[in-house]
Amino acid sequence: QVQLVESGGGLVQAGDSLRLSCAASGRTFSLYAMGWFRQAPGKEREFVAAFSWSGGGTYYADSVKGRFTISRDNSKSTVYLQMNSLKPEDTAVYYCAARTKPGLGYIRREHFDYWGQGTQVTVSS
Repeated sequence: QVQLVESGGGLVQAGDSLRLSCAASGRTFSLYAMGWFRQAPGKEREFVAAFSWSGGGTYYADSVKGRFTISRDNSKSTVYLQMNSLKPEDTAVYYCAARTKPGLGYIRREHFDYWGQGTQVTVSS
């Protein structure tokens, strides 16, 4: 079992920055990947960013490339999502996700088997 707890959401204005955190606990030694997804009202949950826990690669959705950065602090088993130049269309609940199974991808919901409770990000125009 892996437990994920997100924090750092809030209400900001367009152009502002925000950093989300995701603290992982439990069987973190079994992680193969971690990532962030988001879900806006009335929309499907969509991929934002992810990386291979072993350091093999980092992946971003086209809509956030160049504005968002995913990173981690191994000593704290914490993953971050630095969000710059925020836009109103970035408004959503942001979810942290973890994958403990090998051989899967990084950008689809079904690739991940553990999820956090979500944190709201609201960007006003």
